[in-house]
Amino acid sequence: MTIEIKAPTFPESVQDGTVATWHKQPGEAVSRDELIVDIETDKVVLEVVAPADGALTEIIKGEGDTVLSNEVIAQFEAGAGAAAAPAAAAAPAAEAAAPAAGDKIAMPSAKKMAAEKGVDLAGVEGTGKGGRVLKEDVMKAGTAPAAAAAPAAAAAAEVAVAPGERVEKRVPMTRMRKRIAERLLDASQSTAMLTTFNEVNMKPIMDLRKNYKDLFEKTHNGTRLGFMGFFVKAAVEALKRYTAVNASIDGNDIVYHGYQDIGVAVSSPKGLVVPILRNAENMGLADMENNIRDLGVRARDGKLSIEEMTGGTFTITNGGVFGSLLSTPILNPPQTAILGMHKIQERPMAVNGKVEILPMMYLALSYDHRLIDGKEAVGFLVAIKEMIEDPARILLEV
Repeated sequence: MTIEIKAPTFPESVQDGTVATWHKQPGEAVSRDELIVDIETDKVVLEVVAPADGALTEIIKGEGDTVLSNEVIAQFEAGAGAAAAPAAAAAPAAEAAAPAAGDKIAMPSAKKMAAEKGVDLAGVEGTGKGGRVLKEDVMKAGTAPAAAAAPAAAAAAEVAVAPGERVEKRVPMTRMRKRIAERLLDASQSTAMLTTFNEVNMKPIMDLRKNYKDLFEKTHNGTRLGFMGFFVKAAVEALKRYTAVNASIDGNDIVYHGYQDIGVAVSSPKGLVVPILRNAENMGLADMENNIRDLGVRARDGKLSIEEMTGGTFTITNGGVFGSLLSTPILNPPQTAILGMHKIQERPMAVNGKVEILPMMYLALSYDHRLIDGKEAVGFLVAIKEMIEDPARILLEV
């Protein structure tokens, strides 16, 4: 039975997607629910799995092609194996590899580029899964001095690179990276962004964590007590007091949100993503830590859904995990503020007329001055500072 493989149903905020990687080629046996292709959108990479046991018979949309919601991208034969694939589908696969390449498999985008550049795939070393030749491999081979020569000759040419030669590599931007660039540029051009700074003594939180982390982990079924949960908790309380920081601008209207959906910026292999903690005001510290860790793991694995990254009323980003001591975070429109955490650095501080070495962290609050005045922005940041330095304030809501 022939089945049409279609692109996923995209939400209204996503117009189209791009075929990122075909994990299976025509003629290869596929098991039910096995990953066959990745579709990259502006926000996430969506996975398309096999509807049944069988084999792909035809790839309609190759890597790099743009696809619309529910558009047919391939044909699938249920119940077929690698040997049962149609001869018409097997022939192009056989032609894709030159006789010298044996059973080497080249991705559709690699075949296309090889044909355009006149590169012999037999001499291209594949770096993809199972030794597949990728587009990048062909690009690299095409820029080598002896791209069409035998593999041994190509290797010799690489060794003979002149000292001081400046090598460049050009790769296209992914859709996600392009979208991130567009949003960052839009934020800097369409908002009156300003940043205010403060510093916070992390010793009280570090002492609290040291005293209770084992009991906390035991009580909450292995949930680890981190720093991010305290900052999210403090931000929620501060947002309740300074409602403009939790608001957004929609045209000529100001939208005040009666809830706190906190975005936590996470670095993923494909770029920065901001999954959302929905209704963070209703979460306890253990729930926050669990959700933050789960979202972070799935962000790095590319498992986040578009819904999990849509919305949000306020964002927290932590450049300190990479060693950043001070930075100016950029707004995440339509939100009007973002909190930047940084590296905990021991510094000499004046305390009651004496010098003490304390673990200090710089905090940065970038805000849209069209909506938030300096007094509110500073008051909000000071409120977070006070709650972190005296955690009892979070519990007492003072």
